[in-house]
Amino acid sequence: MLDILLACFLGILVGVLTGLIPGVHVNTVGAFAFSSASYILGLFSPEFLAVFLLSLSVTHALLEFIPSLLLGVPDEGTALSVLPGHRMVLEGRAMEAVRLATIGAAGGIILTLIMLPPLFIVLPPLYGLIKPYMWILLVLVSLYMLITLSRDYESMLWAVILFMFSGLMGIQVFSTPLSPGLGLMTLFTGFFGLSTILYSLGSKPSIPEQGKFEGVTVDGKILRAVAAGGLASTLLGFLPGFGPAQGGILAQSLAGAREDSPETFIVALSGLNTSDALFSLLTLYLIGNPRSGIAVYISQIIQGVDTAHLMLFISASLLAVSAASIIALRAGDYICRVMGVVDYGRISVHVMIFMVGSILFFTLKEGASIPFIAATLIASTAFGLLPHSVGVSKSHLMGVLIIPAIIIYTGI
Repeated sequence: MLDILLACFLGILVGVLTGLIPGVHVNTVGAFAFSSASYILGLFSPEFLAVFLLSLSVTHALLEFIPSLLLGVPDEGTALSVLPGHRMVLEGRAMEAVRLATIGAAGGIILTLIMLPPLFIVLPPLYGLIKPYMWILLVLVSLYMLITLSRDYESMLWAVILFMFSGLMGIQVFSTPLSPGLGLMTLFTGFFGLSTILYSLGSKPSIPEQGKFEGVTVDGKILRAVAAGGLASTLLGFLPGFGPAQGGILAQSLAGAREDSPETFIVALSGLNTSDALFSLLTLYLIGNPRSGIAVYISQIIQGVDTAHLMLFISASLLAVSAASIIALRAGDYICRVMGVVDYGRISVHVMIFMVGSILFFTLKEGASIPFIAATLIASTAFGLLPHSVGVSKSHLMGVLIIPAIIIYTGI
């Protein structure tokens, strides 16, 4: 029990650090931990590492909204929240935005747990019925997103190009003798780590002075947004390869979020982002398949998730989201006050050095080809920069990258 509490505490601590550092993707950190699994499992149990990764994922999902809202450096799961969040920041309502994200995160986790009993009954047989037609669903949803997330025909053309070539690149990497940990770590670091940081280094966000926080009114719109985030995360349980960025489109529709209603949008996306961290792992028990990068790593660590593991994951997620909510409020208020002092550019450079150094370390450890890893990292970074340059969403990268990973390693 003490080991499990220690794992949860360490996961929360690391999740806070990674969530507040711009450009660090949770799957990059997960890949780093997974690559170190042989060493960690020599000291602790598989459950220790699983709880660490889950606590890290839940905490990161909540804390990453702070740099997304205040610095304009979005993570893949929060990219859709930048404009609504910036609108509130420019109005001097950053503290309110952080609290809305916290309400959505905690509410999403609670709603997911409330829905678990009926999902135990409905999800397994329903999944069995639609599994033979899963590829049709994936194609239809992919087409819908390519159309919805594109501003015009030119951006749609770029989206199709990114969609196809990033998918081919993912399949190519996963067909090599590289371990899943090193392959995913390299791709995620390029697609969502180095590319996002490099792009953000060229921007100098101007944050106006924030007004004093006066409170948040939890009305029907906010509750509907919480429900939208939780429901969207369960629907994503059917779709391998689709995560928070893709589900954000669905959550936006369910929440009825409009351009003049950034509050509901932030709540819905935060609820989706955080509850998905838990539900993508619960699908291991419900349908036997993971639905996120972190869940894939845990499925490799724990062979056969049973009821005891389920209760352990639920307890860890509740503890993590409770602690992360308190930390998010404190950290958000503090960062609002010291925005002019923190040198995030210098932090970003050190993060990039750490990312590249970590990949080099595990490449040497595995005896993998350094030129191949370097070429993969450079190519994935270039693909990650393209969406910023041509004005399309990184969702086009994320969806296709994970689909072949899940098909190859776990099966739809």
